[in-house]
Amino acid sequence: MAVAAYASVINLLHVLDQIQHPVRRRLLPNTKQIETLQEKVHFLQEFLENHSPTKFEGIEDLVKQISEVANEAEDIIDSHVVDQLRQDTNDDHVVDGLCENKMDMEFSFCQDLDKVIEKFDSIKEELLLTMVKAKEKAVQEQQPVPIVSVRAGSSTLLPSRGKSSTHVVGFDDHLVEIKKLLTRDQPNLQIIPIVGMGGIGKTTLARFVFEDKYVVEKFDIRVWFTISQEYSMHEILLGVLCDIGVRDDLKNKTLAELRLRLYQELSGRRYLIVMDDLWSTNGWDDFKSSFPNYRNGSRVMMTTRLTDVAASLGSHNPYFMKFLDEDNSWNLLCDKAFSRGTYSSDLEEIGKRIARSCRGLPLAIVVIGGLLSTSNMKQEYWEFVAGKVNLLVSSENDEDCSKILLLSYNHLPIHLKPCFLYMGFFSEDHEIEVSYLTESWVIEGFLKPIRGESLEEVANKYLKDLIERNLILIHERDFGDIKRCGVHDLLRDLCRRESLKEHFSSVPKSQAINFQFKFNYNFNHNPTCFLYRDKGHRNHLPSPVNGLEDDPKCYRHLLVKFDEYYKELPIYTKLRRLFVYTFKKLPFVFSSSISQLWNLHTLYIESTFAQVINLPFEIWEMPQLRHVIVKGGFYLPIVDEIDRKNFIILENLHTLARIYEFRCTEDVVKRIPNMKELEITYENCERVRDWSLYCLHNIANLHKLESLLIDKGSLCRSTFAFPYSLKKLMLWECRIPWEDMTVIGSLPNLEILLLIDGEYLNCSWLAHEWINPVEGGFRQLNFLLINGINLKRWTAESVHFPKLEILQLVCIWYLEEIPRGIGEIETLRKIEVISCSDSIEESAKEIYEEQQSFGNEDFQIIIKN
Repeated sequence: MAVAAYASVINLLHVLDQIQHPVRRRLLPNTKQIETLQEKVHFLQEFLENHSPTKFEGIEDLVKQISEVANEAEDIIDSHVVDQLRQDTNDDHVVDGLCENKMDMEFSFCQDLDKVIEKFDSIKEELLLTMVKAKEKAVQEQQPVPIVSVRAGSSTLLPSRGKSSTHVVGFDDHLVEIKKLLTRDQPNLQIIPIVGMGGIGKTTLARFVFEDKYVVEKFDIRVWFTISQEYSMHEILLGVLCDIGVRDDLKNKTLAELRLRLYQELSGRRYLIVMDDLWSTNGWDDFKSSFPNYRNGSRVMMTTRLTDVAASLGSHNPYFMKFLDEDNSWNLLCDKAFSRGTYSSDLEEIGKRIARSCRGLPLAIVVIGGLLSTSNMKQEYWEFVAGKVNLLVSSENDEDCSKILLLSYNHLPIHLKPCFLYMGFFSEDHEIEVSYLTESWVIEGFLKPIRGESLEEVANKYLKDLIERNLILIHERDFGDIKRCGVHDLLRDLCRRESLKEHFSSVPKSQAINFQFKFNYNFNHNPTCFLYRDKGHRNHLPSPVNGLEDDPKCYRHLLVKFDEYYKELPIYTKLRRLFVYTFKKLPFVFSSSISQLWNLHTLYIESTFAQVINLPFEIWEMPQLRHVIVKGGFYLPIVDEIDRKNFIILENLHTLARIYEFRCTEDVVKRIPNMKELEITYENCERVRDWSLYCLHNIANLHKLESLLIDKGSLCRSTFAFPYSLKKLMLWECRIPWEDMTVIGSLPNLEILLLIDGEYLNCSWLAHEWINPVEGGFRQLNFLLINGINLKRWTAESVHFPKLEILQLVCIWYLEEIPRGIGEIETLRKIEVISCSDSIEESAKEIYEEQQSFGNEDFQIIIKN
């Protein structure tokens, strides 16, 4: 309940911020009332962040009320804003009674807000009263306030302390590596963190190392204790001293005395300390003073799920546990399932399928293996298990499995929980594009604003935090940046279960609608609905856990497929992301009513026929807009034609792709100061006589621009300029003198450069050779693509592209060879040659052979025709 309430509260705060934007303030009859409401909501936000509602009796109903009232407040504000926007569109057709009607609406709005404020006040009073009662009860019972409980940690799925083993299936390589780290010739005290997600086998590995015969002989004394999320230092120190043979009565000793006694017992002896299940640096800070460093090869080994904790404490890089491969997964399953004897061959195929379904997580394999070991070894039962692996792991063995995974979720601060639960809305095994995921978190209103940072930057921080906690997995990187991610199937199931418990399952409000009506269709008249599940490469809308939403007017995500002629887009005023697809050649029509989509963040339009559309002037009056992407292209309304009295800066707008005949005037630059991605095209570039009219030199004033595509532009130093912030530049069929390439080479942050000419035989570039690059240029360039350019001579040394990793040459037919200096670049790892001349292919092979002779086995070339 608390997570859903928190998500609703944070979302409402975003709405309240939005309604106070200068362009919206004119719609408010009483700004003081909004500020009062904002104050009430901030209190509830802080309460949910700082207190765990599960620690207070009888508070669940209040938490549920928080969510309901927050949603009610959003509905009231949305209804009022849209009514006012519609009223504005009717101002040109004023009729008698219009002013009176407007006053009635404003009065009604104020009354509704007062009722909401009263409800929040009532909830606040009840919360404060509940907290007072909890404190009084704690004092009476002489216990601390029930916000934090204290207990000694415990571990699960371990062999007994007295049992020694020399082999653990699937962990042999890990065992060898950890033993090397423990016994290497380093006299100083070394800290060795073992890191990985819950259930991956960190504790099991540490225990087998701890009990290993060679390790036992290497160290004079070995100490194991579990920290866990909540622990008592006093209890742990007493247990440790008892384990190492101290028989004195220590119960009445202070913490300082116990720490000193442990220090004395370890002094002068080569010791191995294992701190299992560390959740914060506090655990290390509490105990480190008891570990002397006598430069005798002593070691501290710790297990943790948190990468940042390991990185901050370890004296060398953390040791990351990886998922088991298919062979080791099958071997581990055999070890657990057939411990009493051999297996029949007819179970092997099913068994390997079961092992694969565990996705390399040892905990899941052990649980399923134990389940199978007690079966009658019949194929029918194994087939049943194969179809229900995740369900059996999470339900039948709750104590051993679900609780271990649930610890990671429970340890999350509440601001991260909505983002993590959101992962459960994606389909199984889906590799999620990071840009789409972070955009979704922004759209859902999950992110708590941080002063001086955009919501996208906050989203990336949240993502990094979840990755460091080993809850989100990295599937693909591109030049260091994370491109695709996902979650283990068991964690996905955990997300879905917790979403249902938390009443979080109605988020995201997403839907796809197929409109098959003509001019007279009615959006409220049962349109054909279906959940949009795209298994292909394209981004898709995540699906609610509990199926379709009842009221499409509440959707924040909408995918619309138009198969017949239509008038204009649907106006669902809470929409934040709108995808429009059509597979017929139908005209897109936008009216001024688009401004009623006042919550809209993303507008994405794709047509099979790549139609160019006209956006209305009202697009400049939508301050929430972040991304406008039209695959066929669009014409942006000229700013000069807009009323300058209502000058609006679109501070959130980050993407415009792709704009036809873009005029980058000073007024446009002022309105889009935070633009990050821009795609522009000029279909009739050959007819343009004066390129200065397009003011492309003003692009240099977009100081946050990171990605720029120019299609069919004729550029020279007098007509264009680039901002220093640029990281990716794509020039497609552009006319630019090669001597002006030095301008591009001087961009300090440029990482990706694509030079493409669609007219392969009739090169449109003004020069046919690359003049020697200037040393010191292209300092950060990682990726270079040259496609269809009729190069005849190219001279380059390694100093010209000092960080180049990938070179792609496509349809290069006149160049005699790839410069040998390219092969000397230390960072180069791949050259791709596609449909190029024989001489280019030969020079690529020569560079490859040279790299192989230098021992660079990772270097590769790819040649395709």
